[in-house]
Amino acid sequence: MDLIDTHQHLILRDQLGYGWTHALPALANRDFSPADYAALTAGKGVIGSLFMETGVDDADYKTEARIIAGLVGPAPAGAGGVLGQIASCRPEDDAGFDAWLDECETLHVKGFRRILHVVEDGLSQSTIFRANLRKIGQRGLTFDLCVLARQHDLAEDLIKTHDDQIFVLDHCGNPDIAAGAFAPWAASLRRLADFPNLYAKLSGITANCAPGTVSAALLRPYVAHMIDCFGPDRILWGGDWPVVNIHSTLPDWIDLTRDLLGDLSPDEQHAIGMETARQVYRL
Repeated sequence: MDLIDTHQHLILRDQLGYGWTHALPALANRDFSPADYAALTAGKGVIGSLFMETGVDDADYKTEARIIAGLVGPAPAGAGGVLGQIASCRPEDDAGFDAWLDECETLHVKGFRRILHVVEDGLSQSTIFRANLRKIGQRGLTFDLCVLARQHDLAEDLIKTHDDQIFVLDHCGNPDIAAGAFAPWAASLRRLADFPNLYAKLSGITANCAPGTVSAALLRPYVAHMIDCFGPDRILWGGDWPVVNIHSTLPDWIDLTRDLLGDLSPDEQHAIGMETARQVYRL
């Protein structure tokens, strides 16, 4: 099963600020570079990646996208490489929003994200936010939803009022695996899956586990439920490196993915591994 990684971060501290990493020992005080990523994925079947904005400090989000644009293209060895990026944006602010969308047309941008679990819940409910989100959809670009399980109702409200917008739910909708909160997450995920313009990303869930507990046995019910809700044709895969380092590693997550999807048919594995990503992000 070849993989397109739709959730590759980088941490480049000499150029950008990452205040949110300072309290996380697995991420603090070092860079996570393209060379690091290439070494970790060598021989692991990752045929390309899509850069995902890394939650840089507010003053730096446009600079990040401009830097990443220069990295898009084939890898030096001729295989894989960065296929595009999902850039950060601020839909809650009208000032300069249209100009940012215009510039992003030159930066290999395939979609946008505004992380909603780091801001007040009401931010995504504003008239300005929703009008600007509609502009993203009108340009044929995706919007990644990064919310906690308790915020699924916010995601549902956005999705149902923007039925011409393609959304991608990051990190399986962030179930609180450490707390064993399967039932409420499963119920709200089922409701979200009713919207055909929503896709789900198999990524990031090891970071939601308690330390030392990551295993196929623990994660299998969550992955099985997501597949049952969305089906392989609406699921895509992401590595979430280096955030995955909080409780796992990227090579281990790749191996775990193959284990968790091992009972699917080759066509179903192909859909989750790469084909859905190609269609959703127009790769």
